[in-house]
Amino acid sequence: MEITGAQALVKSLEMEGVEVVFGMPGGAILPVYDPMLDTSIRHILVRHEQGAGHAAEGYAHATGRPGVAIVTSGPAATNIVTALADAYMDSIPLVVITGQVARPFIGTDAFQESDTTGITMGVTKHNWLVTDPNEIPEIVAAAFYIATTGRPGPVLIDLPKDVSNAMMEWHWPSSADELDLPGYHPAGAVDQDIIEQAVDLICASERPVFYVGGGVVKSNASDELLELAEMTGIPVVTTLMARSVFPSAHSLSLGMPGMHGNYTAVTAMQKSDLLITLGARFDDRVTGRVDAFAPEAKVIHVDIDPAELGKIRRPDVSICGDCKLVAREIINSLEKRGILGDTESGNTTGTDTRRDISAWLDDIHEWQERYPLVYQQSKEGELLKPQMVIEMLRELTPDDTILVTGVGQHQMWASMFWQFKMPRTFITSGGLGTMGFAVPAAIGAKVGHPERMVWAIDGDGCFQMTAQELVTAAAEGIPVKIAILNNAYLGMVRQWQELFYDERYSEVYLSPDLPDYVKWAEAMGCVGMRVDSPNDVAPVIEKANSIDDRPVVIDFRTDAFEKVYPMVPAGASNDDIILFPGQYEDSTTDVQEINEGKVERR
Repeated sequence: MEITGAQALVKSLEMEGVEVVFGMPGGAILPVYDPMLDTSIRHILVRHEQGAGHAAEGYAHATGRPGVAIVTSGPAATNIVTALADAYMDSIPLVVITGQVARPFIGTDAFQESDTTGITMGVTKHNWLVTDPNEIPEIVAAAFYIATTGRPGPVLIDLPKDVSNAMMEWHWPSSADELDLPGYHPAGAVDQDIIEQAVDLICASERPVFYVGGGVVKSNASDELLELAEMTGIPVVTTLMARSVFPSAHSLSLGMPGMHGNYTAVTAMQKSDLLITLGARFDDRVTGRVDAFAPEAKVIHVDIDPAELGKIRRPDVSICGDCKLVAREIINSLEKRGILGDTESGNTTGTDTRRDISAWLDDIHEWQERYPLVYQQSKEGELLKPQMVIEMLRELTPDDTILVTGVGQHQMWASMFWQFKMPRTFITSGGLGTMGFAVPAAIGAKVGHPERMVWAIDGDGCFQMTAQELVTAAAEGIPVKIAILNNAYLGMVRQWQELFYDERYSEVYLSPDLPDYVKWAEAMGCVGMRVDSPNDVAPVIEKANSIDDRPVVIDFRTDAFEKVYPMVPAGASNDDIILFPGQYEDSTTDVQEINEGKVERR
């Protein structure tokens, strides 16, 4: 069967099981948009190409399936680079297709020409400039295979216009074995001897901690993690990218570590004698000053990407493999040794002689009691406390609600004060820290799971960067819900200027009333609401939850002076953690205030 290259591309996407693509047409990609009229694939027309990329990311985050975006050449391709970089940092499977000028014009500075493959080489797992229409099926198949195997990530296919229009004989590779992928060898089986070395360290440790990253989410290993934690009684810290992979209310959950992690998670890692690192990469926001990070800890490092092993911290045992498979092997080895954990005491009931970690758990419980996450309560007549808004959202939404955030203070508060119960229910931009991520990512998540409620918690600064995508949501019937924590500032930057730049607030004020978020929301086809009083928070959230035929935007007027605590200053040791004012070992004032109900305790 002879078809055009453009038809082959669309047919290849169908063969890969693609159900939805996010995109925007333009000159160089127009040949592909014509056969899009005849496909069952849903196309969602975004209002900016960056929005297409972030929406595809949100879809991939929520579903575990690769997100797909299609845009044209030149500025469209450069607009989506931010989303590619974001997906690359956070290991999100993404397939981006860009139009390109016709082959004879490449290199002539033709209209809307850019060196897309050159520009994106550093932010993709692989990219292709298609020069032969007959290669399209193999390239598409290879793109999906590379994006979803090994360490997931983004790939890009750059398709010249004349290649799209050229004829080719349709064919489809029958298996990955037919693909020409020299040098690409995803991690396979793990040597059992290495597993036993890891288990030896686990059994010998007295102060172990599971240090869990986004790789556990990507490998769908939440069940194995829960089983492993309960079997061993070892507490679990979850990085920002892993926040929903372990139940927040579980007795072994310590929360998030790092620069804005809670005291117990940070201190447990610092004082541990063993870090069992699963799918985490020792990011600088977690470690603080590297030479002072967890100084007495041995390290087991499990990661599917061999480049991560030893990159920041030299492991005592390094395991290159899928977290789900490795965790299962560790469980099997522990069972053979008779390890049957008692999660409350840390003792085992099997025949093995694993070290007693009950004293370690006692220390952890003491830190949890003494240094909980706290904030001053909202009072009538005062601006809202953002933490209270997040807690109220959490209480009034279903357990399977998908929470999406932008980047900044609101992101940290959401991670701290939301109670996660199910995996893949927290979507955020971690490594790149992309402001403007929340709105389009929430749209993608809702498209991936239309049956579930999707809330985005955004800052006023982030919201203004990509709010136009709510037009997309309204036009396409995607009823996402957006909570803007409007403090009239670039809040995290303001916090740093207050603490480290002598309160010299340079270019961070945004104004609480410009724009009018309610009118803006209504102009975009959404329901707009505003909340100023603590007493109105719950009723307005309940009203928003009852609306399911269009997007909802709520402007929550929050306290500009509220800061994110705890905090580890950049470049400092995690031992230098700054707590909520007054919450230090030599002071009990804050504990008394907590007990008297003057401060919320979580």
